[in-house]
Amino acid sequence: MSSGLPIPFGWYAVAYTSDLNPGDVEPIFYFDRQLVLFRTESGQAKVLDAYCPHLGAHLGHGGEVKGEHIACPFHAWELNGDGEVKHIPYANNMPRRTTQGACIHSHPVQERNQMIWVWYHPRGLAPVFDIVDIPELNDPNWAELDNYEFEFSSCIQETGENAVDIAHFVYVHSAREMPKAEVTLDGYYRATEMKTLGPVIDEEGNIDLEQLEESHLVTRSWGPGMTCQAFSRAFKTVMMGTVIPVTADKVKLRFSFTKPKDISDIFNIYTDGLIAEIVNQVNNDIPIWEHKMYREDPILCDGDGPIAKYRKWFSQFYDDGSEEAPVRMVQ
Repeated sequence: MSSGLPIPFGWYAVAYTSDLNPGDVEPIFYFDRQLVLFRTESGQAKVLDAYCPHLGAHLGHGGEVKGEHIACPFHAWELNGDGEVKHIPYANNMPRRTTQGACIHSHPVQERNQMIWVWYHPRGLAPVFDIVDIPELNDPNWAELDNYEFEFSSCIQETGENAVDIAHFVYVHSAREMPKAEVTLDGYYRATEMKTLGPVIDEEGNIDLEQLEESHLVTRSWGPGMTCQAFSRAFKTVMMGTVIPVTADKVKLRFSFTKPKDISDIFNIYTDGLIAEIVNQVNNDIPIWEHKMYREDPILCDGDGPIAKYRKWFSQFYDDGSEEAPVRMVQ
């Protein structure tokens, strides 16, 4: 069921850095358009609209990296990462249009937090905010990423709204009680600190089921496509969540977990159990996301959490047709 919402602009993770080697070419489909992802011989990741400006061949199907260019599989025209035609092997003179700048759209790319990020804007406007580094994902004392991937029908706004929908944690995820949450909104940044109760765990890993202690979950988002969750009790884990629109109403969600390398066997077991439970709980959300409709003007009650506040914050990432795309401060 269509939400009627457009694809929001922002930075989105299209691949893991380790999955793309120099010389690799991959066809990808996101933002409801065909794209090509490639890594030049010098190691630069690039993303272009997929179709060659010559006769329209898809550069991701049979295209070949040649130095810093990608060569079309049809007639070997070579384009650089800015979408400019730089070489036609059989042309005596370069066509005039190829000398006037980019011939196909090039998407801004950054590599941060072990992923390849692409800036999307429906009118091709330049980035207006940056990606934030997550220290644990760049720390040699933390483990290699443990990755999970989900693809399902939903609009991207719904997946983020889940984190501020306080009541659903009881009825979908079997929380003991309604969590307490504090939400901070500042420009493109959003943070939710959630406090719940769980059995006491001491420094040796012993669990006391008769006593309860507060458990803190801090969720931070930078734009619509990147979230970091830090779980801190006696044991810790950090998760980077990335979501990317395949179309306006289909998304790909990735969870990437890391944990400290120097932890005891028992805390390692607890951490792996927590990760497994988080992944399992997403599978409880997906059927609801896939079969629900988006209500633009829902009837809310005082126990629902700051859903209306979240929606106002998220609305800044929808293109309003202005000459620039500032991310406005939303109080």
